[in-house]
Amino acid sequence: MSGDEWTVNSDHTLECYIEHVKKTYDEHKYFRSKITTGKQRTNLQNAALHKYFSMLADSLNDAGWDMKKTLKPEIDIPWNCETIKEYLWRPIQKAVIGKTSTTKADRTEYTKVYETLNRYTSSKLGVSIPWPSKDEQ
Repeated sequence: MSGDEWTVNSDHTLECYIEHVKKTYDEHKYFRSKITTGKQRTNLQNAALHKYFSMLADSLNDAGWDMKKTLKPEIDIPWNCETIKEYLWRPIQKAVIGKTSTTKADRTEYTKVYETLNRYTSSKLGVSIPWPSKDEQ
């Protein structure tokens, strides 16, 4: 509840938020508000996501599946964390859950995206990376 960003997760915080909205309206007679639902990924999930990107990049490169072989036949480009995110994870996430930004996905949605990407890399490229454990991050 700092500034204009609120997390409403109890009856008490709901009442405080309603009071804040009334006070803001009385004072300014105009404001904009955006309500989002679903819990954003945790710091641990964020770390696991980026660790997975790095692990998959290393494994694809080690297996000879550079970006040239996977995406653009005419250019030798090794995979890295960012290219995994942009060219593999993000398009699959968009198709599976309808969200482009990894920060907009709910905590439970990462599993769906991971399973789809891992199924692809293991069946088509012979590379399967388990989701990183807490110890690997």
